[in-house]
Amino acid sequence: MKVLKFGGTSVGSAENIRKVKQIVKSQPDDVVVVVSALGGITDKILNAAKMAVLGTEYFNTEITEIRTRHEVVVDDLFEGEQKLEVWEEVSLLLDELARIIRGVSMIGELTPKTMDKIGGFGERLSSYIIAQFIDHAKWIDASQMIKTDSAFGRALVDFKLTNQLIQDAFSGFSGICVAPGFVSSNSAGEYTTLGRGGSDYTASIFAAALNVSVLEIWTDVDGFMTADPRIIRKAYTIESLSYSEAMELSHFGAKVIYPPTILPVYQKNIPVQIKNTLRPEGEGSLIRSSQPNGKDRPIKGISSISNISLITVQGLGMVGVTGISMRLFGALARENINVILISQASSENSISFAVDTLKAETAEEAIRIEFDREITGQQINKIEVENELSIVAIVGENMKHTTGIAGKLFNTIGKNGINIIAIAQGASELNISWVVKDSDLRKTLNVVHESFFLSENVEVNIFLLGIGLVGGNLLKQILQQQEKLLKEKHLKLKLVGVANSKKMLLDRDGIAIEGFKERLDAEGQASDLKAYKEAVIRMNIFNSVFVDCTASDYSSDLYADLLNANVSIVTANKVAASSDYENYLKLKKIAKQKGIKFLFETNVGAGLPIINTLNDLVNAGDQILKIEAVLSGTLNFIFNTISAEVPMSQTIKMAKDEGYSEPDPRVDLSGIDVVRKLLILVRESGYKIDREDVAINKFIPDAFFDGSMEDFWSGISGLDADFEARRKLLEAENKCWRFVAKYENGQAEVGLQEIEQGHPFFDLQGSNNLVMFTTERYHEFPMIIKGYGAGAEVTAAGVFADIIRVSNL
Repeated sequence: MKVLKFGGTSVGSAENIRKVKQIVKSQPDDVVVVVSALGGITDKILNAAKMAVLGTEYFNTEITEIRTRHEVVVDDLFEGEQKLEVWEEVSLLLDELARIIRGVSMIGELTPKTMDKIGGFGERLSSYIIAQFIDHAKWIDASQMIKTDSAFGRALVDFKLTNQLIQDAFSGFSGICVAPGFVSSNSAGEYTTLGRGGSDYTASIFAAALNVSVLEIWTDVDGFMTADPRIIRKAYTIESLSYSEAMELSHFGAKVIYPPTILPVYQKNIPVQIKNTLRPEGEGSLIRSSQPNGKDRPIKGISSISNISLITVQGLGMVGVTGISMRLFGALARENINVILISQASSENSISFAVDTLKAETAEEAIRIEFDREITGQQINKIEVENELSIVAIVGENMKHTTGIAGKLFNTIGKNGINIIAIAQGASELNISWVVKDSDLRKTLNVVHESFFLSENVEVNIFLLGIGLVGGNLLKQILQQQEKLLKEKHLKLKLVGVANSKKMLLDRDGIAIEGFKERLDAEGQASDLKAYKEAVIRMNIFNSVFVDCTASDYSSDLYADLLNANVSIVTANKVAASSDYENYLKLKKIAKQKGIKFLFETNVGAGLPIINTLNDLVNAGDQILKIEAVLSGTLNFIFNTISAEVPMSQTIKMAKDEGYSEPDPRVDLSGIDVVRKLLILVRESGYKIDREDVAINKFIPDAFFDGSMEDFWSGISGLDADFEARRKLLEAENKCWRFVAKYENGQAEVGLQEIEQGHPFFDLQGSNNLVMFTTERYHEFPMIIKGYGAGAEVTAAGVFADIIRVSNL
């Protein structure tokens, strides 16, 4: 024999009731079918009663809607004489309900006893209709078999009597039986109810009393999910879980099954199968005592409760005083306040506990009354209430004795900038619960779900600023590599924000790279750096990285706020890392404190691994003694291209056209770009240095750096003859020009140098860069890093590599 329970959504319409019939008729065993009221009907009944007691006539509207809803279902399911018979019986029940509610309106009183009497009408109505619709089904009144005490509204079941009545009623039974859920009665035969979720409980009571093979709970979801799918789209169905895990997840917001349901079947070791009425072919979730392969995944699910308030009682007078906790929770119990979570310091100096926000004010008042003497005497000096909070819990029996769970959990949460307000964990290690702000709930759930359930796929959410040469190339490279990264590295790169100088677009669900420009033009808002930054922070997405592919002098002003919001930064923009030393140091410190990344590998040498190599040397305890470098791909291109046929002015234009130079090539020609790169290298080597500490030996007169770009282009050819004459002399001496950056013994300088044949700089081709690090370990033979050091494509590749580093792959 089986017990099948169908919830309100499962019987919410004639179409769904037909599906219920198909499911029931397909069962090979004898079945007891327990049903809830049609979806939403119980709420309408109780609402009608509440309006009636207030003396308003609005209850008539609710009664009419309840009648119409049932009439539509009966009309759709039945035909001819059977329709008339069924509707006649249904009408009698509806008329009785209407009389009781009108009586409430007349006397202006609504007692718990009356609430219990009318509260079960929905189940009585739906079960009768379904029993008539399923061929050869028998209807029984569950209220006459499930016996309780007379605590109306919160009745307790007399299991000894109930089990006997159920077993007697089903002695020799075979076939299909339909019963209403939720309803019960006391010894006097008066209606009582089993509380919200009582239909699940009814089904469990029947299952345990009849010792059935399985209890099936048919609902509108596929089963227990690893998390709330409305918040986490990647949540998936848990195939198997234990009674304890199901109980914990049910308590913490997973409304698949109600907690009281578990106990009767647990005591009889009866498995519970959660199934979806709308998708009966699905496997669902199986709840049982033992689980195969349980060690594979120690965490089964994440759940949460919102609208929570945390109350903290603190005072030195509490330390070592017996009875404080008893008095505290006794005061709350007298006000019928349920405590959801408790956290106490081992010093006994404070106790924090969570309650429903609707009860917080009452709880605070009860505590102040109970401890009035201690508050007056300042033994208790603080009673604080924090609102707008949520509780998050991870649940899993295999957490017990599995080391590293808590460490991984809180490290992951902390790196994403989520502040934990309180923590609770029982000695059973079945559940770890913590309190966060409501505003951090979505982010918390996503972070934890990815960490424990989708660890094979790491998701990085990208906010891109700048879609010019570098940004555009970056998006092309991401698009080309997305599928491969997901398949081979389990890394999902998702573009969630994009902005240029005109428009910005943000979408938590992702922006497809293909066609993003069209969408940006059509849906984007007017671009504004501050607004973009605030939107990034406000979205509060986990594993976020802000990617700056601009040359803006102002975008770096956003970095501190973004880092403080636990958004990692990858930047091709040299402004921040080469700004005032104190600002550079501040950004580095924030990133370190927050446990996130501030990466700028492309600031020096485009795609060359210069900064990462330098960091490895320093972190390994080596000391940088001297830096010598050709750091400008633009200037190296110019000095490698200049010849008798190609004058200086033309090489500058070629460098700009090839995308080697900054948008304003004077930045490169002035040496400022090289100064910035040298500053970054020296700072990453562990030395304090600012721009004024670097000597610049310019090779073009200062006058060319004043005025407009038009003035520059019209006048620069005037230097061609002089440069050509000097070039010929160099060529005769078998030398070449290189614009060199150097740091040694606290002295830094950049400038044009004549390089002899045989020097490592001499043979540099095209726009290649070269850096030599002389260190304590690389002293006789300096470490050399050499390669292509300019161009949008290689710079984009370097940015791409930094984004992957953010993912910690």
